Amino acid sequence: MAASGPVRHARRSLIWLGVIILALVGTLAAGIVWGGASITPKLALDLEGGTEIILSAETENGQDPSADQMKQAQSIMRQRVDAGGVSEAEITTQGSRNIVIGIPGEATSEQLERIRASAKLEFRRVWRTASAYATSTTTAGTTEGLTDLDGLSDEQAAARAEAAQEIIDQYDSYVCVTATTSSDATSTDESTDESSDSGDSSSDVQYTTADPVPSTSSVTVGDISVDASDLPKIACDTSTGEKLLLAPVDRLDNKADGALLDGEQLTNATAGQETGTNGTVTNNWVVNIEFNSVGTEMFKTVTTDLTSQSEPVNRFAVVLDGQVIVAPTSQAVISDGKAQISGSFDKDSSKSLADQLKYGALPISFDVQSQNKITPTLGQQQLVGGLIAGLIGLLLVVVYSIFQYRALGLVTVFSLLIAAVITYLLVTLMSWQEGYRLSLAGITGLIVAIGITADSFIVYFERIRDELRDGYTLIPAVESGWRRALRTILASDGVNFLAAIVLYILAVGSVQGFAFTLGLTTIVDLLVVVLFTHPIMQLLATTRFFGEGHHFSGLSPRILGAAYRGRGSFRTPGETTGSGRKGREKRSAGEAERRMTIAERKARAAGFITDDEAGDTQTDTSSKKGERS
Repeated sequence: MAASGPVRHARRSLIWLGVIILALVGTLAAGIVWGGASITPKLALDLEGGTEIILSAETENGQDPSADQMKQAQSIMRQRVDAGGVSEAEITTQGSRNIVIGIPGEATSEQLERIRASAKLEFRRVWRTASAYATSTTTAGTTEGLTDLDGLSDEQAAARAEAAQEIIDQYDSYVCVTATTSSDATSTDESTDESSDSGDSSSDVQYTTADPVPSTSSVTVGDISVDASDLPKIACDTSTGEKLLLAPVDRLDNKADGALLDGEQLTNATAGQETGTNGTVTNNWVVNIEFNSVGTEMFKTVTTDLTSQSEPVNRFAVVLDGQVIVAPTSQAVISDGKAQISGSFDKDSSKSLADQLKYGALPISFDVQSQNKITPTLGQQQLVGGLIAGLIGLLLVVVYSIFQYRALGLVTVFSLLIAAVITYLLVTLMSWQEGYRLSLAGITGLIVAIGITADSFIVYFERIRDELRDGYTLIPAVESGWRRALRTILASDGVNFLAAIVLYILAVGSVQGFAFTLGLTTIVDLLVVVLFTHPIMQLLATTRFFGEGHHFSGLSPRILGAAYRGRGSFRTPGETTGSGRKGREKRSAGEAERRMTIAERKARAAGFITDDEAGDTQTDTSSKKGERS
């Protein structure tokens, strides 16, 4: 016998739910085996402890930074630390100069790089390059390429030219320091040779760099101070060790007081996969950058000049904290302020570069004063207490469901278990992939979700009961009750999700973690109700135990006080017919006597007649039929 429409729909929904759970389990299992994932979520600072870093602000005039500067610096530092996910780091100010950063667990190298990269972000044209392994054998050049700046006095222009020439003269003797990953320093050449043979030197060699020239924000010539942004710079590419001589930072309209082409002109930087000319997404990872209106105008001018040049002066370098983080070649004129940096990127390296660009410009610079391990602020005892509280809440919901809904309460129990499994898998996967850390506030959000999820089931069950009270049999009652309940569930979950989004955007730290888990579990609730609870009810409605309204099913029309039952049969509320043979005969006689017509049902549903009036009408009709016969 072919399955009915609702049964087929229920089976498909349950299959999809199984596919989703298996996909989550499979992804996590693959991550554990090959990707360094863990079977448990990472814990936040309050439950695990971590690393505390104290940064001290440095200003050009040596005075204390303003409160607004510290506030902005604190905000940018939080963006840098949380760039990998909701890590729930603690970032606070201490005194007038210090920012204290608490990072859960071991601070990753990417996090430390983002924190320490506190100098101004600049875009500079490349004048000259040299190998990482040897000093230059060519003459560095003169200041002939130094662009004049409108608005400088003759003395200022002369001081700038003198300082620029001194920097250029140091280029030949400047060396990028190299170090291999091997602890044996004598194996440097061998490692290099092997790398060259394999065609990938970067796999065996890591680069450290000497201090850039100039290393300060300004250079003094006589009594005149020259901004370092208006001078050439010698630095090394941190990824290749390549030595570069960089031009001064471009200024708007070449004016001495014009805007600089630096991090202030950059509005966004994101990592993503490259889109081909035919619109298809490739496997190549790139970094997309966007400029504001001023930056767009300046970048158009720069790329127009560079595109017509040959190597290496067709390149521009991105300089952060005095070090070159990337120096790509300009291949086209960028007129809309949206550029794309491509190269040998993978997902992690492209995201790291995007974060450096996006959060690179701090209003003030910082020195790392100390870096220490810190213990959990709450610890294992509070974690266990939070989990016990969640289990107690879950147990109370189960007890209430069984008491209120009898066997139907088991649907609530299994729905909650399915929701718990999906939530746990999602939290663990996000902990692995996005750096999410579970705090006590996040656990609180998970506990609150038990009530939210149970509320959806209660709404659905009560709608089904209402349909049974109105006289529907169970199968149509399940479908009609679902249509009515779904609107309420969507409205309730929509409000919860909106509240979670607002709280997540406006809050920071542990409160943001609470909002995150609240929003996540709201989505899971809707998923479970649609793909599990409703399909299970569709299947249970076809069983004899639930379909015939067993006393312990929780869906007995008699216990619910249904006005009529069976196929079109009618019963006065409160009427008892007894048990045994006489009772069955009385029920059969009563049901046969009080059979409602379709017109009577519609009139009763519209409120034009009462149940008693419908019965009287039926009796009168039967009598008239008897008279006619």
